[in-house]
Amino acid sequence: MSHNLARDRLARDELSIGVGIRLVRTPEIAKILQSAGFDWLWTDLEHGPHSLDQASQISCAALDAGITPLVRVPEGQYDMAARALDGGAWGVVMPHVETDEEAREVVAHVKYPPLGHRSSGGMIPHFGYKQMNGGEQARRVNEDVLTVVMLETPNAIINADKIAAVPGVDVLLIGTGDLTLELGISGDYGNPQVLSAYETVIAACRRHRKWPGMGGVGSDEYMRRFIAMGMRMILAGGDLNFLLAGAQRRAAMLREAK
Repeated sequence: MSHNLARDRLARDELSIGVGIRLVRTPEIAKILQSAGFDWLWTDLEHGPHSLDQASQISCAALDAGITPLVRVPEGQYDMAARALDGGAWGVVMPHVETDEEAREVVAHVKYPPLGHRSSGGMIPHFGYKQMNGGEQARRVNEDVLTVVMLETPNAIINADKIAAVPGVDVLLIGTGDLTLELGISGDYGNPQVLSAYETVIAACRRHRKWPGMGGVGSDEYMRRFIAMGMRMILAGGDLNFLLAGAQRRAAMLREAK
């Protein structure tokens, strides 16, 4: 894979759907999710037990499988973000971004000059480790890398327009679960405060030609509703959720069998 297929979907105003990897630690998951029809995966270094080495192995497998690898890093871990990109990721998901200053800091570490100040580490797996002119490689990476900032607090929603205006930010992704926790309405996706937050972020993205995204929505009904409102980058769920749901359905069927 020499370009970002998940970004291509967004550029065509299509849904770009993906899965969070928190449990599975081997590269086979990339091909499995590609075969299932997903566009991207993110290896979750914020909440999962993966090492950076495991994240890079999954990323490289994803490049070969034809599914876009992203990595969610812990809050403010810019060195990890840069290493994850060098290791094969086509984008970084940074949680808990609340201000445009924080968003600028993210861009500075994940984009090469002139957009940012990321250091070049030489040949990278995205282009098959081929030797490339440094300026050409930086240009192509800057065009394709997805910089995803997560908005998970009321303050982040208030600052959505300023965050969306930051050059180099590509996606504003609402972390709905954490947002509802912060608001004291955990899991209440239909609450007016949540709907208002979605409207605010979608409007900010439209004004600044960025893409709105969502995660942490555990309801098919509200996923459809938010997509209809304009959400485009969609975290469909996680490996643990899918495994548990499938296993529970099969066990229940067998317990009921006569």
